[in-house]
Amino acid sequence: MTGVDHDVRRLLDLLAGGASSEQLAHAGAADPKATELALRIHATLTAHRRREAELTALFDTASDLARLRDPDAVLRSIVRRARTLLGADVSYLSLNDETAGRTYMRVTDGCVSPLFKEVILGMGEGLGGLVAQSARPYATPDYFRDERFRHTSPIDEAVRDEGLAAILGVPLSLGGSVIGVLYASDRTPRDFTPDEVALLSSLADHAVIALDNARLLDEISSHSAAMHRAEEAHDRLMDLVLRGGDVPEVAAALAGVLHGSIGLFDAAGEELAHAGTAPPAPDPEVVAASRSTGRSVAGDDSLVCAVQAGPELLGSMVLAGRDALLDADRRLFERAAVVTALLLLLRRSVAKAEEEVRGELLTDLLTAPDRNPGALLARAGRLGVDLTEAHAVLLAHAESVSRARLAVAAARHATLAGIHAEEVVLLVRGDDPDAVAARTAEALTAAVDTPVTVGAAGPARGPVAIAGAHAEAVRCLRALLALGRSGDGASAAGLGFLGVLLGDRGDLTGFVRRTLGPVLDYDERRGTDLIGTLQAYFAAGGNSTRAKEALHVHVNTVVQRLDRVASLLGDDWQQPGRALEIQLALRVHALHA
Repeated sequence: MTGVDHDVRRLLDLLAGGASSEQLAHAGAADPKATELALRIHATLTAHRRREAELTALFDTASDLARLRDPDAVLRSIVRRARTLLGADVSYLSLNDETAGRTYMRVTDGCVSPLFKEVILGMGEGLGGLVAQSARPYATPDYFRDERFRHTSPIDEAVRDEGLAAILGVPLSLGGSVIGVLYASDRTPRDFTPDEVALLSSLADHAVIALDNARLLDEISSHSAAMHRAEEAHDRLMDLVLRGGDVPEVAAALAGVLHGSIGLFDAAGEELAHAGTAPPAPDPEVVAASRSTGRSVAGDDSLVCAVQAGPELLGSMVLAGRDALLDADRRLFERAAVVTALLLLLRRSVAKAEEEVRGELLTDLLTAPDRNPGALLARAGRLGVDLTEAHAVLLAHAESVSRARLAVAAARHATLAGIHAEEVVLLVRGDDPDAVAARTAEALTAAVDTPVTVGAAGPARGPVAIAGAHAEAVRCLRALLALGRSGDGASAAGLGFLGVLLGDRGDLTGFVRRTLGPVLDYDERRGTDLIGTLQAYFAAGGNSTRAKEALHVHVNTVVQRLDRVASLLGDDWQQPGRALEIQLALRVHALHA
């Protein structure tokens, strides 16, 4: 075994044993590339484990809500998970007492200060007061240096006694009011990311559900039948989440329970799913009203509820075909919006993880196809992509939209798509790259509402051939842009003689056949010499009289032969661009005759 092999095996052993990035970096490998690859693998595994932990926690929280019997236990679980998922030193939840005009601690996790656990805040004081007033999340990297909110001695003393520095607070919104705040805090300065804010907001929504459910159980005890139905339906919805159900299943389940038509829409108003008669997309102003109140709002012959995770609008839900709803049914409709928000967040997380995996595969496929072709084939197979099948390799380019948006649109038309070397690359099954390019350019132009130019090559099978086709597709795209053919899609074959000059394959015979094939076939079948007539005609500068002297025939014979050529090649055969290709094909044919 060589020293390099020994280093690689040692790195693999460290990875398998869960070694840290510092241990990998200091493993002493002689091959820096192996160390770099090991660190990349470690980073990917760490990110995947983090996402898995977040999703598991959200599922567990949803399961707690589905089995809700003790709201305090659910709140303790949510606060504990918030601390774990955000890697915070302390997490806690405060509730407002509107009657007494104060805010008190309901649940804490990680606190060591008795003073902090028992602190009572006046309404509007501290960072929590700012969150309650604005109904928006707020974060401070260093509490005592932040002047955006009202500092008071009792709060500052409690925060100092607990030793906190960085604090993130998100509102617990019920109806049009904030009933409390969920916090995550660190004892050292820290900036909280948008993803962490969204995650804590989602957990806060679950806490609101727990509190609201507890209140509803007390308020509507006289309506036990309706409440039982609501609980049963909620259990059914949460069971869908736990079983990996999708948005259409939620729509169908909710329509069955509420005996109406359900429509689910994304933030842009595009339909995601419907059950029953498809209701129209809701008015954006109605969605905005629901979003601001946190409750369902009446629309045109329908009920509309915003689907949101904290401050982020994910979509909307519409109920149509019902005259009136009991309060329990309306609450169920609103809870279903929270379930839908959870599903959309989960789907987005899964899509993001899959996009990263596909992007890494595409990069390795195009930069190092011969390093380990078998591994590339296996990785692609796990994503449902068979690289041994014939694929056209496409590059898509648009001037006025971002590459990220173009890549999202391209993914709908490809077996594998991503961004590589500042361009959007697609692998599309097919044996005719020219036709695939034209079709894809048209589809992407419609999707992003701006001209999309697509250069293509192929068909290619296997990693090495695909990488080679990618290089040719790059040249083809550059040629299309240089020729001013923005919004077109073509391969080297579709570019005619320019494709012959640009392509790696030197397919001169194919070029001659594509250009002169009908004339060559006619001569072979009839024993004529239309090819010779064309050569004489072009040699005479397009003058039939001079051509007849070279052919030793009457000028009318030349005219008749050229009419036959027009019927075979099309009436535009003498147009400058077409004529140039025909003359080049005649020269190549003469050289190979």
